[in-house]
Parts: sequence; structure tokens; C-alpha cells
Amino acid sequence: MKSMILKKLIFLLVFLSGSMLYSQITVSGVISDGSGPVPGVNVLVRGTSNGSVSDFDGKYTLDNVASDAILVFSYVGFKSKEVSVNGQTTINVTLEEDAAELEQVVVIGYGSIRAKDATGAVATVKAKDFNGGVISSPEQLIQGKTAGVQITQTSGEPGAGINLRIRGTSSVRSNNNPLYVVDGFPLNGTDTSAGTGGSDIGAASAKNPLNFLNPNDIASIDILKDASATAIYGSRGANGVVIISTKKAKVGVPLLEFSSSISTGSVSRRIELLDRAGYLAAQSSLGADLSVLDQGADTDWQDVIFRNSFSSNYNVAFGGADEKGGYRFSVGYSDQEGVVENSGLERFTARFNGNYSFFDDKLKLETQLTVSDIEDERAPVSDNANARGDLISTAYYSNPTLAPFDANGIPTLTGSVEQINPAALLFYITDNTNTFRTFANLSAEYSFTDELSFKTLVGIDKSTSTRAGAFSSDLPVTGVQGLGRAQIDDLAVTTGLWEAYFNYNKEIDESNTIDALLGYSYQRFRGEARTTIAADFRTANTELMINNIGSASAFGANSANVVDELQSYFGRVNYSHKGKYLLTATVRADGSTRFGDNNKYGYFPSFAAAWRMSDEDFIPEVFTDLKLRVGYGITGNQEIPSNQYVERTRFGVGAIDNNGLFTPGGEGGVAFNNPDLQWEETSQFNLGLDFGFLNGRINGQVDFYRKVTSDLLIQVTSAQPAVNPFVFRNLDADVINQGVEFLINATVLESENFFWDSSFNIAYNKNEVQNYTEAPLNTGAIDGPGLTGAFAQQIADGQPLYAYFLREFTGFDANGIAQYVGGVDNQKFTGDSPLPDFTLGFSNSFKYKDFDLTLFLTGQFGHKIYNNNANALFTVANLSQGRNVSTDAAALIGTEDPFNAGDVSTRFLENGSFLRLQDVTLGYNFDVANSKLFNSLRLFMNAQNLFVITDYSGQDPEVSVNKQINGVPSIGIDYTAFPRARTFTLGLNVAF
Repeated sequence: MKSMILKKLIFLLVFLSGSMLYSQITVSGVISDGSGPVPGVNVLVRGTSNGSVSDFDGKYTLDNVASDAILVFSYVGFKSKEVSVNGQTTINVTLEEDAAELEQVVVIGYGSIRAKDATGAVATVKAKDFNGGVISSPEQLIQGKTAGVQITQTSGEPGAGINLRIRGTSSVRSNNNPLYVVDGFPLNGTDTSAGTGGSDIGAASAKNPLNFLNPNDIASIDILKDASATAIYGSRGANGVVIISTKKAKVGVPLLEFSSSISTGSVSRRIELLDRAGYLAAQSSLGADLSVLDQGADTDWQDVIFRNSFSSNYNVAFGGADEKGGYRFSVGYSDQEGVVENSGLERFTARFNGNYSFFDDKLKLETQLTVSDIEDERAPVSDNANARGDLISTAYYSNPTLAPFDANGIPTLTGSVEQINPAALLFYITDNTNTFRTFANLSAEYSFTDELSFKTLVGIDKSTSTRAGAFSSDLPVTGVQGLGRAQIDDLAVTTGLWEAYFNYNKEIDESNTIDALLGYSYQRFRGEARTTIAADFRTANTELMINNIGSASAFGANSANVVDELQSYFGRVNYSHKGKYLLTATVRADGSTRFGDNNKYGYFPSFAAAWRMSDEDFIPEVFTDLKLRVGYGITGNQEIPSNQYVERTRFGVGAIDNNGLFTPGGEGGVAFNNPDLQWEETSQFNLGLDFGFLNGRINGQVDFYRKVTSDLLIQVTSAQPAVNPFVFRNLDADVINQGVEFLINATVLESENFFWDSSFNIAYNKNEVQNYTEAPLNTGAIDGPGLTGAFAQQIADGQPLYAYFLREFTGFDANGIAQYVGGVDNQKFTGDSPLPDFTLGFSNSFKYKDFDLTLFLTGQFGHKIYNNNANALFTVANLSQGRNVSTDAAALIGTEDPFNAGDVSTRFLENGSFLRLQDVTLGYNFDVANSKLFNSLRLFMNAQNLFVITDYSGQDPEVSVNKQINGVPSIGIDYTAFPRARTFTLGLNVAF
């Protein structure tokens, strides 16, 4: 396969070298906009680097132009224009203003609006500004690209879930991710990958629900940040809204594109563990019997479980359009290996976008269809390790003198110290998931008049997923695990949508316009889950165990069905006076089956106003844009499990005992009757300023906001005795997020051959819990030997969410025992938080003739990370158990007692601030002006995650465990996470 790709690339280059040559002439002329000359216009011979720039009088001269060449005239705020030379030496051009370019039309939900008329805090990232490299999900395309949007890739596993936070973390228990809307279809946001709940084969990490989208199909991503923009989505808008628009065919632009890339990756940073000599020296200093410990080998277990990964990606798109409609069809295939052995993601996608007009454009039809098929291979790495142990922690603590394989290449099973060989975990455990998803919608819009139209949309989003996992009885463990075990999980998630709305757009007179929207929405969600477990097989082959699960001696099964419905009424009015005084009002009423009879409906209004000061006579003309915005609104959050307001009981899945006998699960309560359960509610105030000057060469935004989330939905301890230890309630407490965002874009330099564009954003956010009167809630689960039930964080009044609650470590006493302020029982708030105070992104794009270079940095500052790895695995006490440790831990021999308890404390709390060189792309655009085949041809090289500047001693400051305690997710806890990769990519983009 690699040789075929290379041969094709060589053919393309040779083909270009045989392009025909034409006679050369000099072309000159004047460029105007109808009212006068336009200076600074770029004039370029299409497909080449031969170009010029018009002078102050709009005049230009261009030498060495082929007589049949095509000239491209482009300038910010005007439509690009192409003119055939046809042997002419004088070509005068009149450019037309381009509203889409000048004003940046943004999608705001149920429509779009010119950026100059927007009253809310909205950010748009176009395809040309997306991040490059190995991209498996849409969120990665915009990481660090806009202020106030924190995107954290907490795992390096291919296709893993991503945390996206817009203006901080608002909810204690509920999902803090935004609402995703794809081509007008609001997604459920539920994990569509089976088997993430956990079992003896290990809990699979949650997969990204956007994995079904091919990043190559995305045209733009709009982020709605404040309540005045998100209130149109009501109960699902509290965490912001991300609107994804896919690519469509363009009129007059024939479409046939091909792109491919190959990538290699490696673990960006490894833990420094003791090698054979260091391990034996450390054990000798502790008085260990080396004749028992030393097995003769010198093994780096990180070499055993980590690898250099290889990934490939291929995309083809074709289509066309005219005045009556168009279509775009694309297929994509990607195969991404993980840097941990036995991990990877293989994805196939196919997408069709079509739009058609009838009856003199009165009726417009649009359709979108996406089909995706994803194969996940998972290594035994998870937040909840399988019954045999977690692969990464096992590699960290395994004796380096043990050999991974015997003479026959089979993993050795034990040494003289009972430790599971990490290679055996890879060899004897199988875990694969297949997810097939169909996403489709059809919309029809009819214009009764030029002012009144009606639009309706129907859609379906259906996924089916099967996870099949097994571990062999050949693994050296006792009890039921030693019998071998297999599990098959099936999950089907279906979302149906119907929406209908009227739109009225009226120009009342020359000074006043109104745009009104009134609509209805109904969405139905259904989830069906099935689990089958089996043990005591007549074979130790994991593939046979999965494919012939009936050969087991003991079985168990469970199932669940859930249906939720959301019915909504919504409206919005935009009013403009002279284009400079702007008002927006929205309201949405949502009715949800997730809440009690007394609170089925919630009402979410918003109001915003803007003043385009740049249109006033007293504002200097140097400001091409100056707009003051103010807004206030109320949004909601309904993201809790279904049916939490009614009393329910269910039977457990049961268990298989050590003799292979199945014991049915008992009946237990899972929810109490609570007719008053209701939405979380977030009110938000925003004050913003948009600015632009020097004819748009410099532009940006600054926003101040305050978000207050009340009626917190949280799982609390129920009054005992009770059949269920926990119950969902609305707490009379508030979570406050307030901060400031700043974004600036600048065209630093622009000349005939050189272009430099720069963008910088930074955001500050302060988070605090207020009016909390309940008992402090323990959060921040800590795992590891001797740490069962340990926690590092609490939720309490006056503290940020997930505030660190630890013993204050002061050092070791003369006997090597850890000392703490107030004693070992004195845990207290440290004043630290896992939530960053500052986030930033900084990108620079350079173009020199046919070359282009992009560099992108991202950073987070002002937060702390709890190094659970160091706490659980890297202490002198672990050495005393025959385990390996890090070189930092070994340095404490003689200072720390071998039997010192590894209590949760500030000893393991570290600075999490970092600055990462996230992305570097170098490209070359071939001169195809005279090619009969190509419209464009581009080669590029990309590097991701080249370096990280940080004081954190762990693998990566951006990785985090996803465990829960008391129903609350853990934030900022690093424990055996799947490491992030440093990747290098070579790619080709071709348009015919």
C-alpha cells in the first residue's frame, strides 16, 4: 500500500513537469469599485506565484503572463474576480462588495445573520483556519482558535472523548459539554459506543459522539457563547452551542477532489523508570533478596506496551451546482493506530449533501445523509481497570529483570514475585467495538412572498454498536477470573426530529427592518442496551470465546430501554434601525419527560442590543468596525439520566462465583419519586465590543461575562434507611463563572510575494460555588493500592468546583514518615483548583510565493494537577513490595520509610500550567496554471504536539482520569491515562 501511494505521487509530479509552455506578455490596468480606485488589490496568475498589488491609484502591472492565462483579483471585502487574458495587454476591472466576506455571515441557530448585525457573543472558524494533522473529531479542528472555549483532549486513545467547555464549568453533576448542532439537527450527545459502563473486561473509555463526522466534510464551526445567542435552544443551551456546517457544492465550481495523508506517532513523553541496574541497586539498599528478585533480563516495559503508530487517511469528493441546485458526495477512510499496542480506530464515512430549487426558487429542498462505520480496538487501558489489572500501571511497576516472552515468543506468565506480565495482558485480552451510524435529514422551505417563508425539517440519527471482549483463562489469576470470561454489549441509540417554523423578514422603510421567527420542535430519544456475560469456557482462545459464547458453562444477562421526549416552542425577533441600532429578543419553552409533573416545562428568554458606533459621524474613519454589544438571557441544562423523578426498581445483572455458578441479581431501588425535579438554570450577562481598523487588517473582540447556574442537579445521599443510597435533587446553590475574553486578528504583512497573518486569543475565568448549605461533597476519586475510597477534592461553599481538599505535606520526619500540618487526619482546602484561570491560543500563518507555513500554540495556566500515578505507584513503599518505581521515587530511598503510607496530600499536587506547540504545517502549492488536469495540487507536512513547556512531572498536563465518586466526575486527576502522541504527517491535496 505504501509503495502504491509513492508511485502515484511520483506520477503526479512527472505529469506536471510535462506541462505545455505558452508565450509571455505584460498586462496592466486599473482596478476600481465603481466609485473610485481600489489600492492594495492582489492580482495573481491563477495556479502560480506570479502576482502584483494595485497602487494608490488602483493601477497594477504584471509581467511574464501567459497569453491564455487567467488573472485572479482579490481583496478583503470584495468578491474575487477571475478574468481570462486572451492575449490582452490592458485589463481594467471593477470589483463588487462581498457581504459574506466583508461581514462574515454566521450561523446562529434556525438561520444565519451577518456578523455586523449580530448582537450576541458568536465566534466562527472556517475550514481554512482549522488545525491540521491527525484529526479524528471536529472539536480538534478548532482547539485554541477562539477565546473562552477550552478544548481538552484528556486521552490519547484514538477516537476518545473530548471535553469542550465554553466559559467555564457550570454544572456539578450534569454534562458540561455544549449542545452540538449538525446542519440544523441538534444531537443527543449520548455516547453511542457500547460497553462504557464497565465490567470484568474493563470499562471502555467514552468515545466521542462526533466521531461519525469526517472532518474533511466540515465547512465551518460556529460557537454561540452567551445566553442571548444560545437561548433559542432553551434547556440545552446553558453550556453553549456548537453549530457544525458541512460542505456543499458551489455554483460554477466543478468539484472533484482527492486528499490523502500518512502519519507516524510516538509517545511524546515517557516516565523515567528504573532500569535493571537501578532497580536491583534500589532493592539492595532496602535489604531485598536479589536472588529471588533478579530474573536475569533487562526489560523496558514501556517499550513492550508502547509503539510507533502508523495512520493513513483518504478522502474523495465530487459534485456540481448550477442556479437550480447542486450536490456534493464524499467518501472517506481513515485507519489510526494508537501508540499503545492493540489500540486503534478504523473509520469509513460516506456523505451526500444536496440542494434543489423549484417554482422560480419559491420551493427549496435540502437533504443531508451521512453513513459511518467505525471499528475500535481497545487495549486493556481504562479508567476502571479490568479484573487482571491496568496495562499502563502494570508496565510502570513490573520488575524490569523479568523477560516479556519465553523462547517460543509466548508471554511469560509469572516471575518469582506475583506480577502479571504486561505482554500477557496484551496477548490474552481481546476487546473490539463496532459502531454503525446513519444520520439523515430533509428540509423544505417555501417562500409565500419575498417577506414570508415556511421551513420544515425531519431527521433521524440512528446508531448501533456492539462491543465484544474476552480474557483468557491462561492469565495467571484465581477465582472466577481464572475461568476465563467474555462479554458482549449491544447498544442502539435513535433520535428522531421534526421542526417547523415561519420566518418573516420585512424592510419597513429605508431605516427600519425586522426579522421574526416562530417555530415548533419535537425530538424523541430512544436507547436500548443489552449485555451478555459468560464464564468457564472450554477454550482459552479469546476469539473463539467471543464467536462461540454458548460454549461457556455459566451465563448472565441484562437489558435496559429508555425513551425521552422534548417538545419545544420558540421565537426570535431581530430589529435594526439604520443598521447601527440593533435589538434581538428570543424565547423558548421546552417540555421534557426527564422532569417531574410539577416542572415539565421550562421557559428561557433572552434580550440583546448592539450599537454600531463605527457608523456614527463622530467615530474616526480609521475604525472600519466598532460595535458595542450587551445581552442577558436564561438557559437550561437537562442532561441527567432518564426517569430520575419517578420511583423505580430494577434487577441487577447478577454474578458468576468462583466455581462458575451464576447467582441472579437482586431487586433494588434506583430512583425516588420527586415531582419537583427540574432543570438547572443558567442566567448570563454579557458586555462585548467588536472592533476593526486599518480597512479590516486588524480586527477582534473583547467580552466580559457573568454566568450564574442555580437549581443544581446533583446526586446526593438519601435519608437512610432507604432502598437507594442516592437521589437526584435540585440544590439551592449557585455556581458562578465570570471572566473576560480577548481576540485579535491581524494581517501583519502583505506584499507581492509574502503574506503574514496572525491571531491571538486569551480568556480568564473565575469559578466559585456560592450559597451551598449541604454537607461538603467528596469528589476527585483517587485510585491505586491502599487508596480505596480516597478522594482529593470537595465541593463546598465559597470554593471553586472540584477544589482540592488535601493534607498539607511538610516533609518526612527522622524516621521517614510523612508529616502533615495538623496531623494525618487534617484534610483541608488548599486554595487550588483543577480548572485553569487562563486559556490561550496563538497562531501565525506565512506565505512566500508557493510555500506556506502555519504555527499554532495553545496553553492553559493557573491550575493544579493531582499526580495519582506518583501517589499510587511511585513511592518507596512500592519498592518494598518488589515493584519498580520512577527515578524520582528511588531518589527518596533513605529519606522515606519503606512502610510509609502514601496518604493523599499536597505532596502529589503539581502545577498544571503548560504551553504547547500544538501544530506546525509546511505546504507547497504547485504551479498548475498550464495543466489541463489539475486545478490545484498541494503537498504538505504537519507535526502535532512537538513540545510542551510545563513543570508537571507526569506524562502530559492535559491527560486526566474520568472516574467518578458520589456521581461527580473527577477533574485534574492523572492516573494511568492513555498517553498523547507526537505525530508527523505527510499529505497531498488535489483538485481536478
